[in-house]
Parts: sequence; C-alpha cells; structure tokens
Amino acid sequence: MDDYPEMSRIPRVCVIIPTKNRPRDLQRAVRSLFAQTAKPGSVIIVDQSTDGASRLLVEAEAAAAGNRRSSGWRIQYVRDSSISGAATARNHAMAIADGDIWLFLDDDVVLEPDFVEQLIVVYRDRPEVSGVSGVITNYRRPSVSLRLWNAMFVRGPFRDERQPIYWRSEDLRTAAPIRVPWFTGCLMSFRAEVIGDKRFDENLRGVSDGEDVDFCIQLGPAAILVIAPRARLEHWHSSVGRPRDHWLRRSVRGKLFLYHKNWNHGLFNRLCYWWLLAGFYFVALVACMRRRSLEPWRALRTGEAEASRTIRQPHRASVEGLLQSNGHYQRLTAGPAMSRDYIVELRKAKRMSARPHQIRDRGTL
Repeated sequence: MDDYPEMSRIPRVCVIIPTKNRPRDLQRAVRSLFAQTAKPGSVIIVDQSTDGASRLLVEAEAAAAGNRRSSGWRIQYVRDSSISGAATARNHAMAIADGDIWLFLDDDVVLEPDFVEQLIVVYRDRPEVSGVSGVITNYRRPSVSLRLWNAMFVRGPFRDERQPIYWRSEDLRTAAPIRVPWFTGCLMSFRAEVIGDKRFDENLRGVSDGEDVDFCIQLGPAAILVIAPRARLEHWHSSVGRPRDHWLRRSVRGKLFLYHKNWNHGLFNRLCYWWLLAGFYFVALVACMRRRSLEPWRALRTGEAEASRTIRQPHRASVEGLLQSNGHYQRLTAGPAMSRDYIVELRKAKRMSARPHQIRDRGTL
C-alpha cells in the first residue's frame, strides 16, 4: 500500500517543469516535489541543458524518494538542447501530458509539503474553477518609490493584482481562494479540459516574459482563475539564464508584447499604454541620472526592440509534439488551426511512452 493520502475521486495531477542549465535549482525543486503529501500522477521535465548534470541529480532525488515511499514516481525526462525558451519547452511537455490537472512549475521553486494537496482541495471543492495557482511567500514589497511609480503609471489592463497577494502571504495564509485575471508562470495549474488545444506562444524565447499572462488570456473571460493562499512556495529567481541588466528591459519587453497581442484596442487601453510608456521613459531618465550611466536607457530600448521583433513574427501558438522514432525525436508543428491529421498525430504522441526518457520506479531508467 502507498502511504500517501487516499486519492480516490481526486483529480490526477501532471507536473510540468522546463529547465536549462540549472542542476542545483532543479534538484531543490524536485526534492520539494517528491516530499509532497499528495503525490502527483506524473512528472514531465523538459531539459534544454547543454549537459546531463540535471538529469543525474533528478535520478538521485527520485531514487531517494522511492526509498522513502513504497512506490516509485512516474517521470518522463526529455532532454533536447535545441528547444529555445520556457514557452516552447512547456508546449513539448503538453504534447505528452496526461492527467486531469496540469501544474506548471519553474525549476527554481521550493514547494511547501502540502502545496499540491492544497491545489487539489480547491479543484475538488470548487468544480467551477478553471485554474488554481498558489502564493509566493518570499516576494517582498518593493521600494516606496517603485510602488508609487506603479500606482501612478501602471493602469488598466497592465495593473497586476498578483503581487499585493504575494506581499501579504502571511496575513492571507488561511484565506479563501482569491479570484484573479491571470497567474504567475512559476506556479500555475489548469484543468486539462479547459486548456484543450491552447498552447504557449513560441515567439517568446529565453525567459519568455509575458507567456503566463498571455496564456491565461487565451482561456477567455469565462475561465475562473483563483489563487489559493494555502498553496505556498518560494521562488528564488535563479540568476542562470536571466538578463542581468536593468529591470526595465524585461518589464518593457513583456508589457509591450502583451499590449500589441492582446490589448491593442479601445481608447482606454491605448491611453493606458501611452501613459505606461511615458512612465518607462521617465524612470529610465531618472535612473540614468542617479547612476550616471546610460545602462537603464539602453535596457529600455533593448526591451522595446525585443518586443517589436516578437510581435512582428507570425503568431505561433503551435504545439511541437515529441514523437519518438528509432531513438530520435521528430518534431510535429501545427499552426493555430488544428488540422485533423495533426490531432491524430497528437493523440498518437500522447499514447506513446518515451521509454528511454522515463525514470521509473525509484528513479531507475
């Protein structure tokens, strides 16, 4: 008998983790995952690393978890260094995912022991809910000046309702689920039936700023998304693979991408956009004077250029499924219009077991 809580009539969870060149971060993340009070049905790790260090550490953690429990973990480990960015990696995983709930985690999070269990409780008790996220407990309030800047310049669709919830994580520990318009990418889950054929925009490369909000918008206004304050984790923002220049670069890149793809309509949204852009230029000028450096200005302009390149590309919300053929991966790409042949191939991909890439009982290959 497994010593996990009884999970009959409980949604089955599939955990998806993209990673790249962060073996120690990934090790801490999976260690906290393997210590959960409610065991997920499966785990899919899509590794874009240049070496096999991450896989070795995952195998060791899976073996240790298997020794502590009476049954092993079902893990599919896909390593492909040609994959570029978290958005594309998640789409690869979704092509072979199973289960009722798909839980997306970053590789630099550490879950509290009952994180998965608390998500399941919300899904079980609230069947109308489309997606459930949790609370990040180690985010601190930004400086007063930055909060004032946000209050003044970040308006309309750009306003972020998630961050104040994270800042009050202790006060809200026992609060009921809180409805929000979108989630944070490092800890979001959805019912598989709600996701359907929707996928992350693969025009977003690298860190993929804005992919989480864009994906939630795709679900439509009828989707009910909630943050469960009892589902808690720490997000450590690993420095590996992240831009190290001024924060303006990523903020500008993400906000401009979201506006031009999703919010570029109506007078109010356009006014909010131009007001936000004025705020970005204002903070860049002030930061340049304070630092006596043009770095903030260059970061702003770089973010604008990157967003412009992304939104000029044809929309790619495709699925790149992984089909295993004679030991090699064969990519399957489809555009937004899901053809009948593509659906057939996708179903085949889901049925196929990537045997050389699965870690089975107690972490053995």
